[in-house]
Amino acid sequence: MRAPNGAAVVPGAPTAPGRQAVHAPRGPRPAGAHPRREGPLDLRLVPPALAAWGSAAVALDAPHQWVTAAVVVCVVVAGALLVAWTVRGRSAGEGEEGRQDAVSGPADGRWRGRPWRRVSAAAVLLCAAAGAASGALHGADLHRGPVPALANQYADAEVELEITGDPRLTRPRVTGAHAVPPSVMFDAEIVRVTSADGDTSVTRTPALVFADSRGDAVGPWPRARWLALLPSTRLRVQASLSPPLPRGDRVAAVLRVSGEPPPEVIEAASGPQRLAGRLRGGLREATDGLPPDARALLPGLVVGDTSRVSPELEEAFKATDLTHLLAVSGANLTIVLALLIGPPGLAQRAERRGIAPRLGISLRMTALLGGVLTLCFVIVCRPDPSVLRAAACGLIALLAIGTGRRRSLIPALAAAVLLLVLYDPWLARSPGFLLSVLATGALLTLAPRWSTALRRRRVPPRLAEALAAAAAAQAVCAPVVAVLAARVSLVAVPCNLLAEAAVAPATVLGFATLATAPWAMPVAKVLAWCASWPTGWIADIARAGAALPGSGIDWPGGWLGGLLLALATAGVVLVGRRLVRHPWVSVAFAVLLVLAIVQPPPLTRVIAGWPPPGWRFAMCDVGQGDATVLAAGDGAGVVVDAGPDPVLVDRCLRSLGVTRVPLVLLTHFHADHVAGLPGVLRGRSVGAIQTTGYQEPPEQARFVRGQAAAHGIPVGHAVAGERRRADGGVLDWRVLWPVAAGPGTAATPEGPNDASVTLLVRAGGVTLLLLGDLEPPAQRALARTPAVAALPPVDVLKVAHHGSAYQDPGLLRRAAPRLALISCGRDNSYGHPAPRTVAALRAGGAEVLRTDTNGSIAVIGPTDGRAAESAEGAVPALKVATRPP
Repeated sequence: MRAPNGAAVVPGAPTAPGRQAVHAPRGPRPAGAHPRREGPLDLRLVPPALAAWGSAAVALDAPHQWVTAAVVVCVVVAGALLVAWTVRGRSAGEGEEGRQDAVSGPADGRWRGRPWRRVSAAAVLLCAAAGAASGALHGADLHRGPVPALANQYADAEVELEITGDPRLTRPRVTGAHAVPPSVMFDAEIVRVTSADGDTSVTRTPALVFADSRGDAVGPWPRARWLALLPSTRLRVQASLSPPLPRGDRVAAVLRVSGEPPPEVIEAASGPQRLAGRLRGGLREATDGLPPDARALLPGLVVGDTSRVSPELEEAFKATDLTHLLAVSGANLTIVLALLIGPPGLAQRAERRGIAPRLGISLRMTALLGGVLTLCFVIVCRPDPSVLRAAACGLIALLAIGTGRRRSLIPALAAAVLLLVLYDPWLARSPGFLLSVLATGALLTLAPRWSTALRRRRVPPRLAEALAAAAAAQAVCAPVVAVLAARVSLVAVPCNLLAEAAVAPATVLGFATLATAPWAMPVAKVLAWCASWPTGWIADIARAGAALPGSGIDWPGGWLGGLLLALATAGVVLVGRRLVRHPWVSVAFAVLLVLAIVQPPPLTRVIAGWPPPGWRFAMCDVGQGDATVLAAGDGAGVVVDAGPDPVLVDRCLRSLGVTRVPLVLLTHFHADHVAGLPGVLRGRSVGAIQTTGYQEPPEQARFVRGQAAAHGIPVGHAVAGERRRADGGVLDWRVLWPVAAGPGTAATPEGPNDASVTLLVRAGGVTLLLLGDLEPPAQRALARTPAVAALPPVDVLKVAHHGSAYQDPGLLRRAAPRLALISCGRDNSYGHPAPRTVAALRAGGAEVLRTDTNGSIAVIGPTDGRAAESAEGAVPALKVATRPP
């Protein structure tokens, strides 16, 4: 048996009252020891922590009268319970022993009898009262002072503010045809505000600031200057105030700063923040020459700096549930401290390892250095709530490993949750905090038991621990992720397992780069280059996992969806416990799961009929955008437009088995046609890129040229009259538009849509007319060109501009398609496709298919590659296959 401090008690040894038991030397724990041999879990602090967590979350925006009444009731009832316990304890003769147990608890960690239930209930009530009081006080900050009233009036004011978080760029997003450029935003506290009528007030109100920055290097406040600001810097700005949306967040107002008049720095950042900024800047400089993924990911992995992480890479990490690697986590600190003290399980033994014992540093000094290192970690990574949470969880993980007693870890985790929630009640509503606590709890409770069960079935110990940790964390976190994202990742566990091997070397080398960059940049660059290998491996795992066709499944969102997934997970765990007893059945299920995730084209062709044999062209379901693939031989395809999302177009090309792209043709530069270009280029051999000659919008044209330059792909312009062939002449296409200036045409199009490249495609006897996003004026001009005037009816028409209401009836009659394809997003805000356009197509005899309801669409040509007509000259019906969304 074990004493309360974890040492082994010699069986049969007498112990005198008030004296410690005789302890035997502690030896290494047997490898096969079952976790339950450590004794029952000590859950005494869990109910108080949960009570404080829940009450803080509710009290943040609850009426203060209700909060006050609840706090008073909790305190009064808790006091009554404690008084009753004291009186009953004295009358029952519990005396000094009872009061001692009230402090340290019973020796076996269990509470017996009604008196202890009263103490537990009192502790829960007092913690609930403390959480409610803290939440109410922090929530009142959002309504105190003049700022909330000014925000509700959308007023302009002169504001003095103190920056509390690193400035960062918002993620660029595609809205319809346009890409919204990023802007600078940061968290701040308003310390002084002067309204338009001259009233000045001193306050302390949290706010979110958006800066209208310039991307170039000119002007008094370009984007680079905004991003260089450090936390604790004080600014005086002229801002427009507005209320936050949605309400209930930790900010009282949203400030929009235009830069006119220019902001004024009235107080520089503090010394520790300047030091942290220098270290972070040195890390960014040391990673400048690395490959793009490593350059972006290494600062995020080390200090949580995700300013260089592209939206595409971020989406890949979300799809594989690897986003915890893009933020500072407790694992970072654990790895660094383990490097200092070695395996923590040996920390108190003579054979302890790590850097500290090799340098002759005593155990107490090592502990002191660990504390200093933790403090430096918090300063460099910024003392944000997420960083404080990471530091607490990292130290808790070390405590668990170092003591070898996981029953002592649950109270430590509960105490950390209790203290953090009381310190910052907004954590009670943070999904990241919830996921962090759940993952840590799973690693401490479920993972050891699952690891032991796997080792009993002859799984290697290291593999068993890694597999159990990844599975346990995923099992408890997946329902929360489903609540937020309405999607369940099927590749999270294998991706986390594969990435885990690279996390430790990347973290250690990253922190070494951080420490050496200020004084030895050449050494730091070498260390960063070494760290780029494991970091690049992590990015490759995320991209590869996200690109798999079955990487995830849609799931009902909201709390109901989370509850359903929790029940489903519990069912999988119960079934899995039985399956592991039958190795061959387990292997069969694993193979089926792998096939469902990978979905190799030959298998999906047999099971789902996708891609269909003999397909000639396919319209990919990429949401509100366009992406069409023309079959150009075995594993090859000509891609016309790339859609708005790199992940979706990449997934479509993988499902079609396209690994070579002789040509990417971008009809025009609107974001819903070109933003997905990185997904087309990823992992494929691309011969060339062709675009329209009209270089608008300019930022999207620059984006395409930058992507082409990064991959060494030549870029040219499509010219009317140009004709090309592929796949031995089976695929043939001709450019019809835009034409050079002439009678009935304009030298300069009215906009990017009217400059869309229009193609007439013949593939295996099937004709396809691709209209891009042409508007009616350009459609009428196209119909007057000689090439279209003599055009016979086509088999398939790619309807212009996602089936909008603006179509030229004359061109639709001229094309007279048998099949009309419309690419549009589900529930889009533009009303695409327009009902009258669909009605006009059907009135002309066309069958209408659309990606928002039919999913991806493939048209199948004659097997002999020629137009197949019957003896009577009748044209056979087109064969079409769809892949539901």
